[in-house]
Amino acid sequence: MKSKKVLIIAYYWPPAGGPGVQRWLKFVKYLPNFGIEPVVFVPENASYPITDDSLINDIPESLEILKLPIKEPYALAAILSKKRTGTLASGVISEERKQSFIEKVLLFVRGNLFIPDARVSWVRPSVIFLQDYIANHHIDTIVTTGPPHSLHLIGEQLKQKTKLKWVADFRDPWTTIGYHKALKLIGYANRKHEKLEKKVLNQADQIIVTSRKTQAEFQTKTDKPVTVITNGYDVYKRTSQPKDEKFTLAHIGSLLSKRNPVLLWKVLKELILEDDAFKANFKLRLAGVVSDEVIGSLEEHELLSYVEQLGYVSHTKAQELQQTARVLLLLEIDSEDTKAIIPGKLFEYMVSETPILAIGPEDSDVENLINTTNTGLYAVAGDTDGMKCLILSYFRQFQNGELKSHPIGLAQFSRKTLTKKLADLL
Repeated sequence: MKSKKVLIIAYYWPPAGGPGVQRWLKFVKYLPNFGIEPVVFVPENASYPITDDSLINDIPESLEILKLPIKEPYALAAILSKKRTGTLASGVISEERKQSFIEKVLLFVRGNLFIPDARVSWVRPSVIFLQDYIANHHIDTIVTTGPPHSLHLIGEQLKQKTKLKWVADFRDPWTTIGYHKALKLIGYANRKHEKLEKKVLNQADQIIVTSRKTQAEFQTKTDKPVTVITNGYDVYKRTSQPKDEKFTLAHIGSLLSKRNPVLLWKVLKELILEDDAFKANFKLRLAGVVSDEVIGSLEEHELLSYVEQLGYVSHTKAQELQQTARVLLLLEIDSEDTKAIIPGKLFEYMVSETPILAIGPEDSDVENLINTTNTGLYAVAGDTDGMKCLILSYFRQFQNGELKSHPIGLAQFSRKTLTKKLADLL
């Protein structure tokens, strides 16, 4: 039987690091098993805030990859402020009261002149390039994945010109994502975002989202089918990693200003003051981009001497750290907007055989996932007493040599299983 050929339009691709690149990198790996031949279109010279060369090894040798140069406005903005441009590009936005004049200007320009995002100038040349490619190669379906959501505009225009089936994959929401409110949007810009979002949601033949709450949101905005395909984990050969001798709480991934868990730091400080055994055994490990505000908050709560800060690490190293920690921290902003956000790392956390302590808004998709898979404990962000109780529960298990994870039902989140669901949809 002849393979179906699918054109996948993405921005994040190795050597880009972070979770955004891994979703479609893994789909591409397994799609041929289900009779689908992927062709990937990505920028030739993208300016990625973090890179991870180890992910290049996951690219299938037989994969056809199309590349086109992109003009990166962040590279031009770096002339004004290299440090602030770099942190903005990686998603680190300071609290408004701590923003410099340059940062406020960059945020205003980013939000109001580059709609929907800073990669919008890549849309027109990409449409021209891909229209010519499609005319000379048999393509059955077009897939766009965002953010950046400007890539969905490429899909929308190609659909109008080629009449091919178009699937729009949303790794995150659009106008309800947390950082959208930090972009200092004027009325015109906000309306344009909403208009473009509506256009994409109603022109795509099929919409894919990563959480049930985003599915529910989009179903109020379009009659087109909206399917949940979460992120997942890849099966790999694990090397035996000994657990840390200390009671190590590890957070792996970016820890941005707005995600600064001040109440958690308060609870940890109290436990150190109240429990000598906890004080002697506690360690906090941070791997990834950490904002200055978070570091300042840790210092304020006298926790820096307990912190091991590693900076960004490779995906392979991150997997090792997940296995050696005693407890894995998953932290989210306490807001209505973040209830739909399921970080990609959660699924790797779940198969790491390390218990999870998640802190976030009540009734979130993360809370539901952790409870149904029995992979950890969930504390509502404002409940300091509950948070303290859960940490102490984990610590007592650690003291008794009983701190283990007992997951159930994780097979449904393997990358291969999820790709089968995607292939059926395509």
